[in-house]
Amino acid sequence: MKLKVAAALAAFLVAAPVLAQEAAKKPTSASGRFVEIARFKAPSARQAAAVDTGHVYAITDRAIAKHDKATGALVKEWKGAEDGPIIHLDSGAVVDGKLYAAHSNYPASPMTSSVEIWDAQTLEHVGSHSFGILLGSLTWLDKHDGAWWGVFANYSRVFGQSQQPYGNSYWTTLVKFDEAWKPVQGWTFPAAVIKRAEPMSMSGGSWGKDGLLYATGHDHKEVYALRLPKMGSVLELVGTYPIEGEGQGIAWDRSGGADTLWMISRAKSELIGQRFER
Repeated sequence: MKLKVAAALAAFLVAAPVLAQEAAKKPTSASGRFVEIARFKAPSARQAAAVDTGHVYAITDRAIAKHDKATGALVKEWKGAEDGPIIHLDSGAVVDGKLYAAHSNYPASPMTSSVEIWDAQTLEHVGSHSFGILLGSLTWLDKHDGAWWGVFANYSRVFGQSQQPYGNSYWTTLVKFDEAWKPVQGWTFPAAVIKRAEPMSMSGGSWGKDGLLYATGHDHKEVYALRLPKMGSVLELVGTYPIEGEGQGIAWDRSGGADTLWMISRAKSELIGQRFER
């Protein structure tokens, strides 16, 4: 009997690291599903989607296109100059009539980031807040629970002529800001989530009305539901849901009763709305 117990224990000790590695590769599933309710072409749907009461915004590096949410018709468009100060817009959130976009100099080094602000009605650029060199490359931001939240991404990938990784994916950080954009707290992402994003990072995020943070990577058709931990500095993975968008920037529609997440298909240059059914 003792020999059998010892053998079982030895087998467990050998298998445990392997099981842990497999767990990191396969995020947990969760109840509920996303069901598509809208899809239309949007040439600027290359980095992210943003949404308000009547419109969906397609965002690419140097342009923002405002589309009618019901028909997909193009309403307005803003374009930055190729040699202008706007280099890489990466997400958007409409708050109190203004479109706030995460901006960085990705993939240049050292990493610099800023928040760029447009009037959502006119798409006139009305403000900017520069972080300069901080914790990485700002990929998304959102307003939740009276505070601003944003992710500074790092990447395990080597870009261009550089011989060093653009940071390291595991250094990607969620930061909570006050109204003056001063950092208040910060968290990292679970290994299971970062493993899926490597060698890239977390490209999108938006707070759901259930109080969970929904985040996306750069390539996979899935969204991760996360919550703030009661202890420690690592976000807790609640579940993983299949979606139609291949990662990138996302935005919950908070203008009505429907629980709808807007996203993009980068491959097809489309804006996609998917209702969450619990």
